[in-house]
Amino acid sequence: MSSNFKNSNRDHKFIFREWLDMSLILDTDRFKGTYTVDDIEVILDNGLKMAREKVAPSCGDSDKIGAKFENGQVTTPQSTKDAYFFVQHNGLASSNYDPKNDAAVPLCVLWAINEYLVGANPAVSTLYLATSGAAGLIEEFGSEQIKNTYLEKMFCGDWTGTMDLTEPSAGSDVGDALTKANPTSSPGVYKINGTKCFISGGDQDVTENIIHLVLARTEGAAPGTKGLSLFVVPKYLPDEKGGIGSFNHVSCVGIEHKLGLKGSPTCVLSFGDDGDCLGFLLGEPPVAGVGLGLAQMFNMMNEERLMTGTAALSLAAVAYHNAVQYASERVQGRPTADPKGKRAAIVRHEDVRRMLMFQKAHIEAFRAMVLKSFYCVDLKKHSSAPATVTAASQILEVNTPIVKAYCSDMALQCISEALQVYGGYGFSEEYPIAELLRDARIYPIWEGTNYIQAMDLVGRKMTSSKGKGFALWLKEISDFIGQHANTPGMEREFTIMQGALADYDAMQAVLRGYSQPGQPGMVQLFATRMLHATGRLYAGKLLLEMALIARTRLESLPQDHVDYAFYCGKVASARFFVRNVVPEIGASLAIMKDGDRTALDVDEAVFAV
Repeated sequence: MSSNFKNSNRDHKFIFREWLDMSLILDTDRFKGTYTVDDIEVILDNGLKMAREKVAPSCGDSDKIGAKFENGQVTTPQSTKDAYFFVQHNGLASSNYDPKNDAAVPLCVLWAINEYLVGANPAVSTLYLATSGAAGLIEEFGSEQIKNTYLEKMFCGDWTGTMDLTEPSAGSDVGDALTKANPTSSPGVYKINGTKCFISGGDQDVTENIIHLVLARTEGAAPGTKGLSLFVVPKYLPDEKGGIGSFNHVSCVGIEHKLGLKGSPTCVLSFGDDGDCLGFLLGEPPVAGVGLGLAQMFNMMNEERLMTGTAALSLAAVAYHNAVQYASERVQGRPTADPKGKRAAIVRHEDVRRMLMFQKAHIEAFRAMVLKSFYCVDLKKHSSAPATVTAASQILEVNTPIVKAYCSDMALQCISEALQVYGGYGFSEEYPIAELLRDARIYPIWEGTNYIQAMDLVGRKMTSSKGKGFALWLKEISDFIGQHANTPGMEREFTIMQGALADYDAMQAVLRGYSQPGQPGMVQLFATRMLHATGRLYAGKLLLEMALIARTRLESLPQDHVDYAFYCGKVASARFFVRNVVPEIGASLAIMKDGDRTALDVDEAVFAV
């Protein structure tokens, strides 16, 4: 796929210059005097160029050669190594999380660039994104000794990091993890013993050391998730000079043979089977068997969930831009309006245009969700205004499961539509969409399956603090609709949104009824449907926000202006999404009211016939 990477940064520039108020971030102590919006546009240009010229050429090797496991060693193509170090050494990854880095950019800008980089080669991105998250956890929770030992090498990318939760007998139910941590005579140092699986970048030949963050149980740990603690477990113990010392008995026993992301080594790891494997406790030791591990890990996990939504967006955007080019060049058939005329490019055919608008509208919605969420991360971390921090935190709490699950679910539909644009050629590996569809299939599974995200939304985000945070999040949508209901030329769109909001309120009422005794399993049965409805409502609101800005800009532009088509497209995306996608909320309400229990009540034997 290396020659087929395509994206544009025009929408990103609109978001940062015209939609998000970047002054709220750029005027904070962290970024004051560093960047302007003009600078951000230059950074976006460079990021897109780097993705196209330096990262995308590695994508073909990642898919065709992939990661290999031979004689106990994991190997990757040379182009993987080149792309990884290019990203790291150009300040586009782990170093941006270093609080001492004065050249760091806001996370919302970094993750706009990550859209390009992940789209250029999603396999390589798994190495540096996990490293950034692991380094961030060590920075936040590690002792000074641990920070001094690991962070410099991780922030510069010379050492990678991983997140090690899953075990063969403990997948989504992390509380069943069996990996043990036995204390040594040195405070904070434990012997780790156990097996972890599905560890992205768990072993590789790209960097000289790999720093694993491992969830494990100390002696006397409480059952379930409460008993988990988090440990820093290097593949090689650093020597006194900070270099590579002795092997720490972290062994790869195999890699997964996957549908996609073949260049990213997904490993089964054994800790301490053939010798002492030392782990260094992050934070305070367990009290009465209760550890801090899962709470600490969730600091990384929540950003990883936003990353997963971003990755899904990235591949959907590449698929869309390829489909647009193909549809513009592929001559097939004649227009319906001129059946005896000349053969035409398929972009003139009605269903192709529907598929392209479906992709365009969704991708712009995903991008708005993602960048608004990372914008809130920046405000939460750096704003000195308590009210701003509180508001950003509330938005982020609700947005995280939506970005992760809605974007990754719908991105698959977008990529499938892109493949359909190609017709039979789309099903061929000689064209780019097949690989994109294979690679993107992991995102609804990663970082907590999308059902887990749905239950997080309906079981936590809607109910925590008696639902006050979610109510404020929803009120922002309601207020926006009310304020703009009479916008000339957009009355129909806001009428639909008003109806969808009423349907959504009714869905919440139905869900509350199902949460009462006597309705077992009904909340769980409809949780995913509820999350999708939430995503559609929020996407409609964000697209309309941007459409209103675009309409204002169009009033002052001649039709031959270079930006005229872009702003027309922003209005069209909002109009299409609100009229064609948002009404599905009403259908979901009808289904939830009907309360069909077939899936719950049918005998399990039915599934096996």
